[in-house]
Amino acid sequence: MNSYEDVLEFVEEENVKFIRLAFFDVFGVQKNIAIMPDELKRAFTEGVSIDASSVAGFGAEVHSDLFLRPDPTTMSIVPWRPLDGRVAKMFCDIEYPDGSLFQRDSRWLLKKAVEFASDKGIKVNFGTEVEFYIFKLDENGNRTMIPQDTAGYMDIAPEDHGENIRRDISLALVDMGIRPESSHHEMGPGQNEVDFRYADPLVAADNASTFKWVVKSIANSDGVWADFSPKPIPNQPGNGMHINISVEASDGKDYTDQFMAGILEHIREISLFLNPTRESYERLGDMKAPKFVSWSEQNRSQLIRIPATRSDLRRIELRSPDPTANPYLAFTLLIYAGIDGIDRHLQPMEPLDVNLFKADTTITDGLKRLPQSLDEAIAYAKGSDFVKMLLPEGYLAAYSGEEL
Repeated sequence: MNSYEDVLEFVEEENVKFIRLAFFDVFGVQKNIAIMPDELKRAFTEGVSIDASSVAGFGAEVHSDLFLRPDPTTMSIVPWRPLDGRVAKMFCDIEYPDGSLFQRDSRWLLKKAVEFASDKGIKVNFGTEVEFYIFKLDENGNRTMIPQDTAGYMDIAPEDHGENIRRDISLALVDMGIRPESSHHEMGPGQNEVDFRYADPLVAADNASTFKWVVKSIANSDGVWADFSPKPIPNQPGNGMHINISVEASDGKDYTDQFMAGILEHIREISLFLNPTRESYERLGDMKAPKFVSWSEQNRSQLIRIPATRSDLRRIELRSPDPTANPYLAFTLLIYAGIDGIDRHLQPMEPLDVNLFKADTTITDGLKRLPQSLDEAIAYAKGSDFVKMLLPEGYLAAYSGEEL
């Protein structure tokens, strides 16, 4: 769908009675306001007003009016809501009253990053691998930390109790126009993973954000709850959001190494936005989550690995981010970091074909480390001209806990 007329026709054909207009705060937390079909024309022509001062990172009370304008290309049914009087959703652009775009909107930041790369003849695709735990509810419907099962990596039923919920999640995503690539039980008890095929950055970020919402909603419907936090259970694997990145250039050259070198160059400065919680740093350096700034072919102990492939497509897998990251902001910073690597003709350090979780200190002492705490990540970001140049005023303060 590309226009108001397309949306209106869809709403009538599908008996849609409520439309959720969705947007995101600076942390990537989805917000929404619901309207009925007769308000659609106003939403497209004038926008729907929101109070920016009540949204994390959006600003103070002075001049706080903003407007949501729907993006018709993101229209989809919410499949778990009733068929009689259906619910649909659209993501929105955010505007000032004068019609100019709101520069703290992370979807807008990602669009600008895509344009920046395109102007240089570079197209970047992203695909995410998102992990989450499923925990039981008690007899009163309160959350517990009891995993849904005790299965392990790629186990099957009856040990794996997540087969049905992963099926329901995948079918709901397909109904919303999102096709997951695969799903399986992960290493932790009650831990699951769903992977997505690569897509352009905005679609990939929309899909990752929609996915978390779908998982939480389907889990709730099934009488359990989903936890995307980085380290839900001590001494068990944490939840990661591995990001797969491929780079295409209009001149036909392969800039993967330079793009990767740019990420390696800036990774410590942008870790605050890839791992934004204190719990994020309980995961890093433990149970296959990286600790050092390094890369290698196929090696899962590294920050970046180059996965094996039987095609001509080459990609890199960044293994440090976790699901608490705002995917729009994460993709934005990774694009700029990679383009900086291309512009400066950077080359990555030599690959390390060793298991860094068991490596001797004679090897690891010579490597840069990822931040070991949220405070250290904040310090790296605050000291970074690269971050200050790219992010609008307010982002760094919000992520540093100074504006909440």
